[in-house]
Amino acid sequence: MSPTFCSGRCSAALFLVISAVPIAYLISLELAVPSTHVFSYQSSGFFRECAKWDDVGRRFLVSFMDGGGVGEIVPKDSEDVLEEVTLVKDVDLAGNASLGIVIDRVRNRLLVAVADLLGNRYSALAAYDLSTWRRLFLAELSGHSNEKTFADDVAVDEQGNAYVTDAKASQIWKVDVNGKLVNTITSPLFTRPGWYNNLVALNGIVYHPDGFLIVIHTFSGYLYKIDLTNGDVSNQVTVIDVSGGTLRFGDGLELLSPTKIVVAGSSSSKLVESSDGWRTASVTGWFSSGMVHRLVSSATVKEGRVYLNHIVGFGSKKKHVLVEAVF
Repeated sequence: MSPTFCSGRCSAALFLVISAVPIAYLISLELAVPSTHVFSYQSSGFFRECAKWDDVGRRFLVSFMDGGGVGEIVPKDSEDVLEEVTLVKDVDLAGNASLGIVIDRVRNRLLVAVADLLGNRYSALAAYDLSTWRRLFLAELSGHSNEKTFADDVAVDEQGNAYVTDAKASQIWKVDVNGKLVNTITSPLFTRPGWYNNLVALNGIVYHPDGFLIVIHTFSGYLYKIDLTNGDVSNQVTVIDVSGGTLRFGDGLELLSPTKIVVAGSSSSKLVESSDGWRTASVTGWFSSGMVHRLVSSATVKEGRVYLNHIVGFGSKKKHVLVEAVF
Protein backbone atom coordinates (compact mmCIF):
# COMPACT_ATOMS: atom_id res chain seq x y z
CA MET A 1 0.00 0.00 0.00
CA SER A 2 1.51 3.32 -1.01
CA PRO A 3 2.14 6.00 1.60
CA THR A 4 -0.02 8.43 -0.40
CA PHE A 5 -2.98 6.05 -0.43
CA CYS A 6 -2.57 5.32 3.27
CA SER A 7 -2.36 9.02 4.03
CA GLY A 8 -5.56 9.67 2.11
CA ARG A 9 -7.47 6.87 3.84
CA CYS A 10 -6.19 7.89 7.28
CA SER A 11 -7.13 11.53 6.74
CA ALA A 12 -10.62 10.54 5.63
CA ALA A 13 -11.00 8.23 8.62
CA LEU A 14 -9.77 10.93 11.00
CA PHE A 15 -12.27 13.42 9.52
CA LEU A 16 -15.13 10.98 10.04
CA VAL A 17 -14.12 10.39 13.66
CA ILE A 18 -13.82 14.11 14.40
CA SER A 19 -17.09 15.00 12.68
CA ALA A 20 -18.87 12.19 14.52
CA VAL A 21 -17.99 13.62 17.93
CA PRO A 22 -20.45 16.56 17.93
CA ILE A 23 -23.12 14.43 16.27
CA ALA A 24 -22.71 11.76 18.94
CA TYR A 25 -22.80 14.47 21.61
CA LEU A 26 -26.03 15.92 20.21
CA ILE A 27 -27.60 12.48 20.11
CA SER A 28 -26.62 11.84 23.72
CA LEU A 29 -28.15 15.16 24.76
CA GLU A 30 -31.36 14.32 22.93
CA LEU A 31 -31.60 10.86 24.49
CA ALA A 32 -30.97 12.14 28.01
CA VAL A 33 -34.18 12.21 30.08
CA PRO A 34 -34.72 15.54 31.90
CA SER A 35 -35.20 15.27 35.65
CA THR A 36 -38.32 17.46 35.57
CA HIS A 37 -41.63 17.51 33.71
CA VAL A 38 -41.52 18.16 29.94
CA PHE A 39 -44.14 19.15 27.38
CA SER A 40 -43.03 17.97 23.92
CA TYR A 41 -44.72 19.11 20.74
CA GLN A 42 -44.34 18.68 17.00
CA SER A 43 -44.05 21.90 15.06
CA SER A 44 -44.13 23.34 11.57
CA GLY A 45 -40.80 25.12 12.11
CA PHE A 46 -37.38 24.61 13.65
CA PHE A 47 -37.24 27.83 15.70
CA ARG A 48 -39.64 28.98 18.42
CA GLU A 49 -38.49 32.08 20.27
CA CYS A 50 -41.02 32.58 23.06
CA ALA A 51 -43.74 30.61 24.86
CA LYS A 52 -46.30 31.97 27.33
CA TRP A 53 -49.01 30.12 29.22
CA ASP A 54 -52.55 31.40 28.55
CA ASP A 55 -54.39 30.44 31.73
CA VAL A 56 -57.82 31.41 30.35
CA GLY A 57 -57.36 29.57 27.05
CA ARG A 58 -55.60 26.64 28.79
CA ARG A 59 -52.81 26.59 26.22
CA PHE A 60 -49.24 27.63 25.52
CA LEU A 61 -48.85 30.37 22.92
CA VAL A 62 -45.58 30.28 20.95
CA SER A 63 -43.95 32.71 18.53
CA PHE A 64 -42.50 31.59 15.21
CA MET A 65 -38.96 32.83 14.84
CA ASP A 66 -38.67 31.37 11.34
CA GLY A 67 -41.11 33.12 9.03
CA GLY A 68 -43.27 34.81 11.66
CA GLY A 69 -46.60 33.90 13.22
CA VAL A 70 -48.10 32.54 16.43
CA GLY A 71 -49.23 29.05 17.36
CA GLU A 72 -50.82 27.22 20.27
CA ILE A 73 -50.06 23.98 22.08
CA VAL A 74 -52.90 22.53 24.15
CA PRO A 75 -51.74 20.13 26.90
CA LYS A 76 -53.43 16.75 27.29
CA ASP A 77 -53.79 14.40 30.23
CA SER A 78 -51.56 11.85 28.52
CA GLU A 79 -47.81 12.15 28.05
CA ASP A 80 -48.10 11.98 24.25
CA VAL A 81 -46.23 14.41 22.03
CA LEU A 82 -48.48 17.41 21.47
CA GLU A 83 -49.32 19.17 18.20
CA GLU A 84 -48.74 22.81 17.37
CA VAL A 85 -51.63 24.62 15.67
CA THR A 86 -51.00 27.85 13.74
CA LEU A 87 -53.19 30.76 14.87
CA VAL A 88 -51.60 33.74 13.10
CA LYS A 89 -49.61 33.96 9.86
CA ASP A 90 -49.78 37.48 8.43
CA VAL A 91 -48.95 37.68 4.74
CA ASP A 92 -47.76 41.29 4.99
CA LEU A 93 -45.22 40.30 7.66
CA ALA A 94 -43.91 37.21 5.89
CA GLY A 95 -40.15 36.89 6.13
CA ASN A 96 -39.97 38.65 9.47
CA ALA A 97 -39.54 36.87 12.79
CA SER A 98 -42.10 36.85 15.59
CA LEU A 99 -40.11 37.08 18.82
CA GLY A 100 -41.08 38.13 22.33
CA ILE A 101 -44.77 37.93 23.24
CA VAL A 102 -46.83 39.04 26.23
CA ILE A 103 -50.47 38.42 27.12
CA ASP A 104 -52.41 41.57 28.02
CA ARG A 105 -55.15 39.84 29.99
CA VAL A 106 -57.13 42.97 30.86
CA ARG A 107 -57.63 43.79 27.17
CA ASN A 108 -57.77 40.17 25.94
CA ARG A 109 -54.94 40.59 23.49
CA LEU A 110 -51.51 39.26 22.62
CA LEU A 111 -48.63 41.64 21.87
CA VAL A 112 -45.91 40.35 19.55
CA ALA A 113 -42.49 41.85 18.78
CA VAL A 114 -41.72 41.56 15.06
CA ALA A 115 -38.30 42.02 13.45
CA ASP A 116 -36.21 41.46 10.35
CA LEU A 117 -34.04 38.66 11.68
CA LEU A 118 -31.13 38.85 9.25
CA GLY A 119 -31.05 42.40 7.92
CA ASN A 120 -32.21 44.28 11.04
CA ARG A 121 -34.02 46.77 8.80
CA TYR A 122 -37.54 46.45 10.20
CA SER A 123 -39.05 46.35 13.68
CA ALA A 124 -42.71 46.47 14.70
CA LEU A 125 -45.22 45.58 17.39
CA ALA A 126 -48.37 43.66 16.49
CA ALA A 127 -51.45 43.22 18.68
CA TYR A 128 -54.05 40.44 18.25
CA ASP A 129 -57.41 39.72 19.84
CA LEU A 130 -57.03 36.51 21.85
CA SER A 131 -60.52 35.28 20.96
CA THR A 132 -60.76 36.01 17.23
CA TRP A 133 -57.07 36.49 16.33
CA ARG A 134 -58.00 39.63 14.45
CA ARG A 135 -55.03 41.98 14.26
CA LEU A 136 -55.82 45.08 16.30
CA PHE A 137 -52.86 47.15 15.17
CA LEU A 138 -49.40 47.01 13.67
CA ALA A 139 -47.09 49.69 15.06
CA GLU A 140 -44.03 50.20 12.89
CA LEU A 141 -41.05 51.04 15.08
CA SER A 142 -38.35 51.38 12.44
CA GLY A 143 -37.86 50.94 8.73
CA HIS A 144 -37.33 54.46 7.42
CA SER A 145 -33.68 54.95 8.32
CA ASN A 146 -30.35 53.22 7.86
CA GLU A 147 -30.04 52.46 11.57
CA LYS A 148 -30.22 48.76 12.32
CA THR A 149 -32.80 47.72 14.90
CA PHE A 150 -34.17 44.49 16.29
CA ALA A 151 -37.45 44.40 18.25
CA ASP A 152 -36.85 41.54 20.64
CA ASP A 153 -39.21 41.43 23.62
CA VAL A 154 -42.24 43.26 24.97
CA ALA A 155 -43.90 44.09 28.30
CA VAL A 156 -47.21 45.83 29.02
CA ASP A 157 -48.18 48.14 31.90
CA GLU A 158 -51.50 48.57 33.68
CA GLN A 159 -52.68 51.24 31.22
CA GLY A 160 -51.98 49.05 28.22
CA ASN A 161 -48.79 50.81 27.14
CA ALA A 162 -46.28 48.42 25.59
CA TYR A 163 -42.50 48.59 25.95
CA VAL A 164 -40.43 46.91 23.25
CA THR A 165 -36.70 46.28 23.63
CA ASP A 166 -34.30 46.90 20.75
CA ALA A 167 -31.51 44.32 20.99
CA LYS A 168 -29.50 46.04 18.28
CA ALA A 169 -29.70 49.78 18.95
CA SER A 170 -29.99 49.59 22.77
CA GLN A 171 -33.28 51.43 23.20
CA ILE A 172 -36.86 50.78 24.31
CA TRP A 173 -39.88 51.85 22.28
CA LYS A 174 -43.07 52.88 24.10
CA VAL A 175 -46.31 52.17 22.22
CA ASP A 176 -49.65 53.31 23.64
CA VAL A 177 -52.78 51.19 24.01
CA ASN A 178 -53.97 52.15 20.51
CA GLY A 179 -50.73 51.26 18.76
CA LYS A 180 -49.20 54.74 18.52
CA LEU A 181 -45.45 55.07 19.01
CA VAL A 182 -45.17 57.51 21.90
CA ASN A 183 -41.44 57.85 22.51
CA THR A 184 -38.15 56.02 22.81
CA ILE A 185 -36.34 55.39 26.08
CA THR A 186 -32.57 55.76 25.77
CA SER A 187 -29.69 55.89 28.24
CA PRO A 188 -25.87 55.82 28.10
CA LEU A 189 -26.13 52.92 30.55
CA PHE A 190 -27.72 50.75 27.85
CA THR A 191 -24.44 50.62 25.89
CA ARG A 192 -21.73 48.67 27.67
CA PRO A 193 -17.96 49.13 27.15
CA GLY A 194 -16.55 46.81 24.48
CA TRP A 195 -18.21 46.21 21.11
CA TYR A 196 -18.54 42.50 21.88
CA ASN A 197 -20.76 43.29 24.87
CA ASN A 198 -23.32 44.93 22.58
CA LEU A 199 -23.75 42.24 19.93
CA VAL A 200 -27.05 41.43 21.64
CA ALA A 201 -28.04 44.32 23.89
CA LEU A 202 -31.42 44.95 25.59
CA ASN A 203 -33.52 41.82 25.52
CA GLY A 204 -35.93 40.39 28.09
CA ILE A 205 -38.27 42.88 29.77
CA VAL A 206 -41.02 42.74 32.41
CA TYR A 207 -43.32 45.32 33.97
CA HIS A 208 -43.35 45.45 37.78
CA PRO A 209 -46.68 46.40 39.46
CA ASP A 210 -44.89 49.11 41.46
CA GLY A 211 -44.47 51.12 38.26
CA PHE A 212 -41.12 50.23 36.79
CA LEU A 213 -39.53 48.01 34.17
CA ILE A 214 -36.82 45.40 34.67
CA VAL A 215 -34.67 44.76 31.60
CA ILE A 216 -31.74 42.42 30.88
CA HIS A 217 -28.75 43.32 28.69
CA THR A 218 -27.87 39.93 27.21
CA PHE A 219 -24.18 39.95 26.39
CA SER A 220 -23.07 41.92 29.47
CA GLY A 221 -25.56 40.43 31.91
CA TYR A 222 -26.49 43.84 33.32
CA LEU A 223 -29.97 44.16 34.84
CA TYR A 224 -31.71 47.55 34.70
CA LYS A 225 -34.55 49.17 36.61
CA ILE A 226 -36.48 51.90 34.75
CA ASP A 227 -38.84 54.02 36.85
CA LEU A 228 -41.94 54.99 34.85
CA THR A 229 -43.49 57.25 37.51
CA ASN A 230 -41.16 60.24 37.55
CA GLY A 231 -40.82 62.65 34.62
CA ASP A 232 -38.23 61.93 31.94
CA VAL A 233 -37.97 58.14 31.95
CA SER A 234 -34.56 58.19 30.26
CA ASN A 235 -33.19 59.83 33.42
CA GLN A 236 -34.74 57.16 35.62
CA VAL A 237 -32.55 54.27 34.44
CA THR A 238 -30.42 52.57 37.09
CA VAL A 239 -28.30 49.42 37.14
CA ILE A 240 -29.51 46.81 39.62
CA ASP A 241 -26.59 45.60 41.72
CA VAL A 242 -26.76 41.81 41.35
CA SER A 243 -24.71 39.51 43.59
CA GLY A 244 -24.35 35.75 43.83
CA GLY A 245 -23.66 35.01 40.16
CA THR A 246 -23.52 36.43 36.67
CA LEU A 247 -26.55 37.01 34.42
CA ARG A 248 -24.43 37.10 31.26
CA PHE A 249 -26.31 35.70 28.24
CA GLY A 250 -29.63 36.13 30.00
CA ASP A 251 -32.49 36.24 27.49
CA GLY A 252 -36.15 36.21 28.52
CA LEU A 253 -37.48 37.41 31.90
CA GLU A 254 -40.53 36.25 33.83
CA LEU A 255 -41.85 38.00 36.94
CA LEU A 256 -42.83 35.37 39.52
CA SER A 257 -43.75 37.82 42.30
CA PRO A 258 -42.88 41.40 43.25
CA THR A 259 -39.59 40.12 44.69
CA LYS A 260 -38.65 37.29 42.28
CA ILE A 261 -37.86 36.97 38.59
CA VAL A 262 -36.59 34.15 36.40
CA VAL A 263 -33.80 34.96 33.96
CA ALA A 264 -33.93 32.42 31.12
CA GLY A 265 -30.54 31.90 29.51
CA SER A 266 -28.88 29.73 26.89
CA SER A 267 -27.12 27.26 29.18
CA SER A 268 -28.91 27.69 32.51
CA SER A 269 -31.73 29.73 33.97
CA LYS A 270 -31.56 31.59 37.24
CA LEU A 271 -33.85 32.72 40.01
CA VAL A 272 -33.14 36.29 41.09
CA GLU A 273 -34.60 37.89 44.24
CA SER A 274 -34.72 41.40 45.68
CA SER A 275 -35.81 42.67 49.09
CA ASP A 276 -35.32 46.41 48.52
CA GLY A 277 -37.51 47.26 45.54
CA TRP A 278 -34.92 46.10 43.00
CA ARG A 279 -32.16 48.51 43.92
CA THR A 280 -30.12 45.36 44.55
CA ALA A 281 -30.77 41.68 43.90
CA SER A 282 -29.11 38.30 44.29
CA VAL A 283 -29.04 35.04 42.36
CA THR A 284 -30.61 32.45 44.66
CA GLY A 285 -31.24 29.49 42.36
CA TRP A 286 -30.01 27.80 39.19
CA PHE A 287 -31.54 25.28 36.81
CA SER A 288 -30.21 23.57 33.70
CA SER A 289 -32.34 21.26 31.58
CA GLY A 290 -29.20 19.69 30.13
CA MET A 291 -30.44 20.52 26.63
CA VAL A 292 -27.76 23.12 25.91
CA HIS A 293 -28.02 22.43 22.17
CA ARG A 294 -31.62 23.67 22.12
CA LEU A 295 -30.93 27.11 23.69
CA VAL A 296 -33.30 28.42 26.35
CA SER A 297 -34.88 31.75 25.38
CA SER A 298 -37.92 32.44 27.58
CA ALA A 299 -39.80 31.39 30.70
CA THR A 300 -43.47 31.21 31.63
CA VAL A 301 -45.55 30.09 34.60
CA LYS A 302 -48.25 27.44 34.39
CA GLU A 303 -50.16 26.88 37.62
CA GLY A 304 -47.22 27.88 39.79
CA ARG A 305 -44.64 25.88 37.84
CA VAL A 306 -41.98 27.56 35.69
CA TYR A 307 -41.47 26.22 32.16
CA LEU A 308 -38.55 27.10 29.90
CA ASN A 309 -38.93 27.48 26.15
CA HIS A 310 -36.10 26.07 24.02
CA ILE A 311 -35.54 27.73 20.64
CA VAL A 312 -34.45 24.80 18.49
CA GLY A 313 -36.60 21.86 17.38
CA PHE A 314 -35.07 18.55 16.29
CA GLY A 315 -35.84 15.71 13.92
CA SER A 316 -37.97 15.41 10.82
CA LYS A 317 -41.05 16.35 12.88
CA LYS A 318 -39.33 19.36 14.45
CA LYS A 319 -39.95 18.33 18.03
CA HIS A 320 -39.77 21.17 20.56
CA VAL A 321 -39.75 21.02 24.36
CA LEU A 322 -41.03 23.10 27.26
CA VAL A 323 -39.10 21.97 30.34
CA GLU A 324 -40.12 22.60 33.94
CA ALA A 325 -37.48 24.52 35.88
CA VAL A 326 -37.04 23.69 39.56
CA PHE A 327 -34.75 26.05 41.44
